[in-house]
Amino acid sequence: MALNKAKVFTITSVKGGVGKTTTVLNLAGIYSRLGKRVLIIDLDLYSGDVASLLNINYNNDIYNLYEDMNNNKFDNLDDYVTSYNEQIKVLPAPKDPRFARKISSKILNLILYKASMKFDVILIDTNNILTDINLFALDFSDQILYLINNDSMNLKNMKTIVSILNDMNKSNYKIILNESNDRDKNYYNKYDIKNIINKSVNYIVPSNFYIKNIDKYIIEGNILTLNDSIYKKYKEAMKIYNLIALDLLKESKVD
Repeated sequence: MALNKAKVFTITSVKGGVGKTTTVLNLAGIYSRLGKRVLIIDLDLYSGDVASLLNINYNNDIYNLYEDMNNNKFDNLDDYVTSYNEQIKVLPAPKDPRFARKISSKILNLILYKASMKFDVILIDTNNILTDINLFALDFSDQILYLINNDSMNLKNMKTIVSILNDMNKSNYKIILNESNDRDKNYYNKYDIKNIINKSVNYIVPSNFYIKNIDKYIIEGNILTLNDSIYKKYKEAMKIYNLIALDLLKESKVD
């Protein structure tokens, strides 16, 4: 009988400030609503803020896990992940960014293998730099999500990435246009964007999913898609996040 292994989804970008980490958290919230066991791995090793955004206190992070695995002291993954709720666990980035460069893709492979046996979905948050660690995460992933916004430099960078992915014969990626994080950036329409990046946008997070008092939810450590009032008020955006979450599961299904 085959083992059920987690589906691994990496959320990344070609430029900072596009709402990548917020998207990770919102997808985690949707999967939590679906009853999935979710692990968020913060691979933005130098400046990851998943734990801070969720307002969780933790003793161990990915560097502690790396060190113990590297020195044959690892026992149980549960000792290194921190609970946000019953469904969502977090493996934070290193508290001290000086330790980030010590983490190797070899040990990351083992971490992901161990985690894939305990969870239904693994969401990997990365930065936009093509480091060895990030490239390994992309290769390990069932699906990759690229976040872009309506910004000339962002679109030019995405065009380069699309060209690279085509050269590598990679097709397991989707592009999300986030119109909600900067509503003033609306110069290009969907047709323009497709022509610039040579690829169709798969999903659009609408501009009306703009929350004026977002700081209130951040301070309280809220995931927007788990907040019932937000979920009811922003129905269009919630439909998009549900669609993305379900599409990722469907397209990565392996029998």
